[in-house]
Amino acid sequence: MNIAAILTSAGINVAICVVLFSLYSVLRKQPGNVNVYFGRRLASQHSKHLDLCLERFVPSPSWIWKAWETSEDEILASGGLDAAVFVRILVFSIRIFSIAAVICTVLVLPVNYHGQERMHTDLPLESLDVFTIGNVKEGSKWLWAHCLALYIITSAACTLLYFEYKSITNLRLVHIIGSPPNPSHFAILVRSIPWYSEKSYCDTVKSFFSYYHSSTYLSHQMIYKSGTVQKLKDDAEHVCKVIRGASREKTCKPSFTECWCFQGTNSFEMISNEIDIGSVHERAGYTDKHLDARKKMQECPAAFVFFKSRYAALMTAQTLQTSNPMLWVTDLAPEPQDVYWSNICIPYRQLWIRKIATLVASIVFMIVFLIPVTFVQSLTQLDNLHKLLPFMTGMLKKKFVIQVVSGYLPSVILVLFLCAVPPVMMIFSAVEGSISRSGRKMSACCKVLYFTIWNVFFVNVFAGSVISQLSVFSSVRDLPAQLAKAVPSQATFFTTYVLSSGWASLAIEVMQICPLLYNLFQRVILRVKDDSEGGSLSFPYHTEIPRILLFGFLGFTCSILAPLMLPFLLFYFFLAYLVYRNQIINVYITKYDSGGQYWPIAHNTTVFSLIVAQVIALGVFGLKHSSVASGFTIPLLICTLLFHQYCRQRFLPIFRSNSAQILIDMDLRDEHSGSMGEIYEHLSSAYSQSSLVPDASNQTKCFSTHEDKRSDQSSEDIEKGKEIIQKNDTPWDDNHTLSSKEVPGAK
Repeated sequence: MNIAAILTSAGINVAICVVLFSLYSVLRKQPGNVNVYFGRRLASQHSKHLDLCLERFVPSPSWIWKAWETSEDEILASGGLDAAVFVRILVFSIRIFSIAAVICTVLVLPVNYHGQERMHTDLPLESLDVFTIGNVKEGSKWLWAHCLALYIITSAACTLLYFEYKSITNLRLVHIIGSPPNPSHFAILVRSIPWYSEKSYCDTVKSFFSYYHSSTYLSHQMIYKSGTVQKLKDDAEHVCKVIRGASREKTCKPSFTECWCFQGTNSFEMISNEIDIGSVHERAGYTDKHLDARKKMQECPAAFVFFKSRYAALMTAQTLQTSNPMLWVTDLAPEPQDVYWSNICIPYRQLWIRKIATLVASIVFMIVFLIPVTFVQSLTQLDNLHKLLPFMTGMLKKKFVIQVVSGYLPSVILVLFLCAVPPVMMIFSAVEGSISRSGRKMSACCKVLYFTIWNVFFVNVFAGSVISQLSVFSSVRDLPAQLAKAVPSQATFFTTYVLSSGWASLAIEVMQICPLLYNLFQRVILRVKDDSEGGSLSFPYHTEIPRILLFGFLGFTCSILAPLMLPFLLFYFFLAYLVYRNQIINVYITKYDSGGQYWPIAHNTTVFSLIVAQVIALGVFGLKHSSVASGFTIPLLICTLLFHQYCRQRFLPIFRSNSAQILIDMDLRDEHSGSMGEIYEHLSSAYSQSSLVPDASNQTKCFSTHEDKRSDQSSEDIEKGKEIIQKNDTPWDDNHTLSSKEVPGAK
């Protein structure tokens, strides 16, 4: 590929960006699109002003200035800590690749261009290979420039990473301390609750925590089976019992044809409301005992348990409750709006099977994905196209067609295939069993990141047949040499990929094409004119963070090998900085916040990128017979690993758990201010399931409160716990079984 081909690809993407950005600047001013482009803030003053102004039909860059002027505090207020961390990732990328672009353009690029004595043609017709390290002759003393540039880039990256990690850690601490009382700080999630035939899960939880955590236990909230199928099943059973009890003369058999008598609805609530439930219960003997038994069958072996202090909840969540780690499993509870209810009731013993299954499925999907990508990529080669499509021989001889096919088509095809990856990985992450929506999205983010790095970098580096791509890793010792040979030759493809997947994706992101078409369908076809409600889109971290980190990975690995890519990459990060800030403050709704948990992913990926870049440089210096440069690269590799280990010890624990010091200070502050009572009252309604069982109104009966004074209500709970535990003089043993009478099947 020559300079003309890469400029053709850049020109196509610039044209696409200019058209879409101009169209966006007009569409965002239309009152009918306020739900699409201003989901976060719908202001009637803004809409009225647009109705009277003719400027809304003229493209303008006003949104760029507003995005640029937005402060970090406004980002925190609009998108939460996760959004602020996302912007900091972009800021870090801009800083480090600005340094890399200056160093490599001034120091490395001239060395690569004049690496061998040859006659250079006109610049547009120059092959991009002359700008790579492959053009430097073996044994050249100028390889010191590449080694020096690698040292500067690595040192700058580690320094910036350290200060960013420290700054984001402080933001996380401020986020925890300065936020209003969070119910998740007082709550833990208990799963794998043992089953007893004489007791419900609710009574078991109450007895256990009243006895073993009597001084700190406050209350608990049971989790019920939910979902559309479960609700239909429970409604059908309930209505059958009601109709059978209400009919004196004719017995209603609980068959499908007689009991499933609904019309146009998925609930039997309309039928049950027309019948006198009280009289039915009197006639059929449908007493509270039956309701309690029915509710008992709908309980899940999981519950939210609340404590009187944040510190008590933290200690309980991190403590092994019994000698059997598969029973009474405790974790810190997610925020109420972050709970992924459909996964709460998954049996804890299934989780390890689910994780293994999703890991195997992800690997299989990653391997199978090689087949269409490799096949389509092979078709983009001109020689293969001449053989497979002989009738296009004349067209493929045209200069512009050659430039489009070689400089634009391969990256576009790969981008189209990769569009199917995030939804699939999100399904895998849901099946995996995450208890929080942020955890599911974070897991999908990691899967998409691994997938894209493998397919975009390694698969395309070792382009060819699938067999050759897999056999190249037969020897680990040959890996640096193989990468050193392959990466410089594929650097031009990575440059076009940055243009196609980077620049164009930002234009599509700001346009919001799917929500725009849906809004148009609502207004034109369905005639819906309501603008009172904004959009409901949450920020797609699982797609955008992997894309940014992938580009960072390509930038680090190709910085000294093919520095011509850095200006295109730097422009992408500048543009992404403006686009995503605009989307955060205007479009996306913050439904939940992981507390900045995405930064460790970004840090680990950046360090991995530096290590891969150093390994490739080590292989290149070996191939170029520069033993001195190779020798100086090894200490750099060791220092990078030591730096990463230091950050893991210094900062990572703060992201894994809250510190006891901070939680105790917050507890003392709330006690002195007298706000603990209000916090306790709020806990009773914080975790409410959106889809409960039909008799969910009785759920409050199972929300037991453990008063501060043990001599009052808690004494009865303690005595019950002692009575259960002291039977047969047997404590809660390894299997948490008491006796053969209490636990069915126990020996």
